Amino acid sequence: KYPVGMQTFSDIREGNYVYVDKTRYIVDFLRNGSKYVFLSRPRRFGKSLFVSTLQAYYEGRKELFDGLALAAMKKKSRFLLRSFKRVRRVGADETGVIEVRF
Repeated sequence: KYPVGMQTFSDIREGNYVYVDKTRYIVDFLRNGSKYVFLSRPRRFGKSLFVSTLQAYYEGRKELFDGLALAAMKKKSRFLLRSFKRVRRVGADETGVIEVRF
């Protein structure tokens, strides 16, 4: 089964959908000691899934990572999740500044 339109790591893993292991990128971030990670990618490029994967990792849901690169890593860092998924654009003023509401 392919996870078309799914953005939640736990739903994909628990539902036995096809998952391409990209957790090695998280391992790289953790090993390189990146203080901040800014995900700047176009729409539909897996940012929400990546953040959902981080969330599951830091929540300690080890069973979801069986067989993945991140399974062997020990949690050392903290993680702050801020989703902009439901941000609405209200409008722009004469200077072009965009007002958004959460």
